[in-house]
Amino acid sequence: MFPVVMPTYARADVAFEKGEGAYLWAEDGRRFLDFGSGVAVTALGHCHPRLVAALTAQAGRVWHTSNMYRIPGQERVAAKLVEHSFADSVFFCNSGAEAMECCLKIARKYHDESGRPERYRVICANGAFHGRTLATIAAGGQEKHLKGFAPVMDGFDHVPYGNLNALRDAIGAETAAILVEPVQGEGGIVRGDPDYLRRLRATADEFGLLLIFDEVQTGIGRTGRLFAYQHLDVAPDVMAVAKGLGGGFPVGACLATEAAARCLTPGSHGSTFGGNPLAMAAAEAVLDTVTEPGFLDRVNHVAASLRTGLETLQARHPAVIEEVRGQGLMLGLKCGAVENIALMRRLFDAGLLTVAAGDNVVRLLPPLIIGETETTQALDILAGVLADLDGARS
Repeated sequence: MFPVVMPTYARADVAFEKGEGAYLWAEDGRRFLDFGSGVAVTALGHCHPRLVAALTAQAGRVWHTSNMYRIPGQERVAAKLVEHSFADSVFFCNSGAEAMECCLKIARKYHDESGRPERYRVICANGAFHGRTLATIAAGGQEKHLKGFAPVMDGFDHVPYGNLNALRDAIGAETAAILVEPVQGEGGIVRGDPDYLRRLRATADEFGLLLIFDEVQTGIGRTGRLFAYQHLDVAPDVMAVAKGLGGGFPVGACLATEAAARCLTPGSHGSTFGGNPLAMAAAEAVLDTVTEPGFLDRVNHVAASLRTGLETLQARHPAVIEEVRGQGLMLGLKCGAVENIALMRRLFDAGLLTVAAGDNVVRLLPPLIIGETETTQALDILAGVLADLDGARS
């Protein structure tokens, strides 16, 4: 019988019934240490008291009114995002893909409003991932995501990630924007060279282009700053965020400067559910927590300790793990003599949840609230699994 839920996922045969902090409990009673965070989503872990209280309180008041009316929560969350970023204005939606769609529409509308309607193309990077809509799979450009969905949406040119000369050569009369992930997540936890990312800003300014950052995965403290661009001392014109913003509740946002956002006028873009009161209650609780003094300092301290432990394990088992990649609590293990899926299964059996990525990488994306207890446990599980794998090769 064909499954009643469309078979678009290769799901693990486990169902979770309870979560607390960095842990999940399956229906059969097994406990797992969650170093996947629902793909970098549960930034505050499971059932964080502040988040539960905010959602519960809002659920007893009003869930949805639509964007035909003012939503005070949007105004508060937007003001906080503006306060803590480069942006002047925010559009709320439900997912990272929708946030990226808003970014791409701004790129076209900005130039159209400026009297340059011929500028519609966006330069993207090889290995990128920007979502699953027809536009965002075209922006990502990966064959595995495009297969079966021809014709590919026009308007995207791809160059090697980190190659500024190739990017400059790709700029033409129809180019509207440059789109990049500061750290490629799905592509294998590939961190952009800081000098390269800074030079993208100068290049965009030189040619009159918009610079768009996809911070759907890197944003909301994942790399140790609220946004990854803040490590660079430069800022984009437009930016997509989602995942950690709602701490598990679906919410996305497109942030932009006034100059870029001015082109979006009533009727030019919209979302029925985007920024509803429940989503805003969750996002406000997450932002208030992550921006508290000392929170990100603690994230950086834990991330440094975890990375040191991972690099020690990599040095012991260089044939199995070739490299430790990433930034903050967005880390990747580049596998060598083992498939990443095989390593993930062994870790799963030992009680550690991880996430696959391209280039044979296993992603470690723990909640931002983890401490020494959780990092020690994760490293112990990894040490045991890696020793077994190395022993099996001998």
